[in-house]
Amino acid sequence: MLAAISDTRAIALFLDAMASERGAARNTLLAYGRDLNQASLWLGGHLASADAAALAVLARHWAPLARASAARKGSAVRQFLAFLAAEGVRADDPGRDLALPRSARALPRTLGAGDVEALFAALAAQLAQRPDDPRTLRLSALVELLYGSGLRATELVALPHGAVRAGRGHMVVLGKGSKERLVPISRRAEAAVLAWSVHVPNTSRFLFPSGRRGSAAAHLTRLRLWQLIRDLALAAGIAPDRISPHVLRHAFATHLLEGGADLRIVQTLLGHADIATTQIYTHVAAAALVELVNRCHPLADKCEPTATPR
Repeated sequence: MLAAISDTRAIALFLDAMASERGAARNTLLAYGRDLNQASLWLGGHLASADAAALAVLARHWAPLARASAARKGSAVRQFLAFLAAEGVRADDPGRDLALPRSARALPRTLGAGDVEALFAALAAQLAQRPDDPRTLRLSALVELLYGSGLRATELVALPHGAVRAGRGHMVVLGKGSKERLVPISRRAEAAVLAWSVHVPNTSRFLFPSGRRGSAAAHLTRLRLWQLIRDLALAAGIAPDRISPHVLRHAFATHLLEGGADLRIVQTLLGHADIATTQIYTHVAAAALVELVNRCHPLADKCEPTATPR
């Protein structure tokens, strides 16, 4: 066993290992750091040397929290203590006996086919009214890529200037953990992006640069992207609280699976490291089927009668 080290040093070593060995994203590292530093504070700076009694103290602190939050904090501590044991910083690993609350995974919000049609109809109306307006062309490119390629908001706004090229049919996207993946791009999405790209300054690093003056090296923010999608939803008659850039990514995955796409292919398209993350969309599709049966089964009271053919 190595000489005892401070919590600050131990946490820094753990986060460095997560970044270098697992390729953890910056936001992931920040979240782990917050949870571990909070646990260290609760234990008076003795998290690295915590025993079963100390972990029981943490469990009492986590008890009032939402199940998902408590599970996340507990998982961070377990991984941290396992790392210290593996590195020889401590001889035992009490985190193995730390019971974690099981986090019920909520089904992702998505949109029905009718909602997507309404969204694109509203977009088409804006394009018809202002076919040469750069803001409308930008919105068209953003929406086509969100729903047509299933990009994360962070991936979309950070696309480099030359990400989409005529006739190539795909683009390389930098995802979580700085991992690259190949993403197909439809012909209509390609056309929308190319129509917008003629308005992007040659000096811009990004396909969707920030609109602020003197910010040629900055890209559109995720908040501004959310605002643009919300405004389009309002024009389409969709409640703003039902939609976001990530909801369009969910719709992309759900509608692919409903159309018969293979789960492994959808996993690759979304950039999920674990197929279990992708499987949640199969539950969304199943939930829709259950709702359909409950609504339209012959024994269901609320089933709307089918119109009799003439």
